Amino acid sequence: MKFTIGQIKKNAYNKPFEFDDWVNVSELESMNNDIRTIDPVHVYGTVYDQGDEIIFSFTIEGEMILPCARTLVDVPYPFEIKATEVFSESIYYDDGEEEEEVHPIDGEVLDLTPLIKENILLEVPFRVFSNDENVTSHAPTEGEGWELVSEDSNEKKIDPRLKKLESLLNNDEKEK
Repeated sequence: MKFTIGQIKKNAYNKPFEFDDWVNVSELESMNNDIRTIDPVHVYGTVYDQGDEIIFSFTIEGEMILPCARTLVDVPYPFEIKATEVFSESIYYDDGEEEEEVHPIDGEVLDLTPLIKENILLEVPFRVFSNDENVTSHAPTEGEGWELVSEDSNEKKIDPRLKKLESLLNNDEKEK
């Protein structure tokens, strides 16, 4: 989602400039996070031109698929994020403004897409749980190097390497 400085100055001269668009953020799926899939997000808001500062006030709406913390099944997670980003044209940009998250303008185009992705990543919940009653039937029960063992199905399984020792124990019991 890109805006040119000229477009903003022209459209936000007397009143706030409104925008409404869909942004593809599927790149977030390949990053090292819990997002399994994410559809294009709906971004809408207003742009204010206040002297040397350009202020974007916008809302990001969408849905991402995250793993359930208990069973690892897919859980749809709808979100709505309200954000404000400030860009400064001032050549007197100091360190105090850096702490306030003011972005310096470099060039003639403002790209809001990295900031949209950043806001989405900041809002990913620590863990989600599925509300489905039959979630255990959809959950994986084994994988590479692991297997789910419950108390009901916990039978005595003998390691095949120790199978011959079992026969020796059975012979000892018969002799007594």
